[in-house]
Amino acid sequence: MTELDFFQLLKQEVLLAYQKQYPYFQGNWKSFSSQDIQNLIELVEEKTRQGISEKWIYTHLKAESNSKLPRKDMLDILSQFSGFSGWDEFVFTNREVVIGQKENHSQKNKRHFVVIGFLAVLIVAILFFAYSGKKQTQKLQLKNEFTNDTIQAKEVKAYTIEDDKKIEIPIRNSEIEVALKDENAKVVIQSPYYKKQEIKINKTTENTEILLQPDDYAMMLKAFMKSDIKDWETRKIQLNKILSDNLEVIVMLKNDLGAEYFNKNEFSEKLIIPTESVKRMQILEIKNNNEGKIEFIRIKQ
Repeated sequence: MTELDFFQLLKQEVLLAYQKQYPYFQGNWKSFSSQDIQNLIELVEEKTRQGISEKWIYTHLKAESNSKLPRKDMLDILSQFSGFSGWDEFVFTNREVVIGQKENHSQKNKRHFVVIGFLAVLIVAILFFAYSGKKQTQKLQLKNEFTNDTIQAKEVKAYTIEDDKKIEIPIRNSEIEVALKDENAKVVIQSPYYKKQEIKINKTTENTEILLQPDDYAMMLKAFMKSDIKDWETRKIQLNKILSDNLEVIVMLKNDLGAEYFNKNEFSEKLIIPTESVKRMQILEIKNNNEGKIEFIRIKQ
């Protein structure tokens, strides 16, 4: 194998390491979004204490093929992110694997015809028992009630309620999969940007969509944090309308370093300038007062 072949292997290892932190991402480098890139930059910085630029990711990682090997210092960073001491250890380890695979190939061929019969019987048995014991399920798509757009998994949580216990439902491709029972299964959908919704699902349920009603002020706040609005005065006036005078903001710091507290004025001053750190903030919780204004925000830095 050439060093470029090993680099292709490293790119796959980086994706696997990323999926450990963001298991809902099941794509490849071609489908790696701008938000995924920002997430990866933060993860690499947290794990290796070294930086990697968005441009470098587009040039070397998102490219379907690479004609030239990147600089070794960048290869070291990605190797460390993937669990190795550096590029040299990554190449050495994978070269040993390739050599071992070649040596074992001839021996495996001799056992192939004996094993294949056993595997065929085993697979048939597994499929039989899996099918006979499989529960009926239904997939439900999460959508914005007004725009009909699908909702990103990181912006919403889904739970079933059984015996007064909340059991989280994984969200993949904006869908949840619920086991169908004779009796109603209670599903709860929660999000800082959408109003809480509780629905009941059973074997007679035909609807395949869950339409969530957005919280207008929470959506406006999200737009303020993610956009590049330059008119600071207008932004400040609009923030004043949606934020309560008694606003409390808790920002959870990285690496379990604690939290920061902001009041309305402090938080507004932070938001009127659209910096990259503000854009990377993730809202975890929002509470509104009786007038509908936002009075509490919990954010992940």
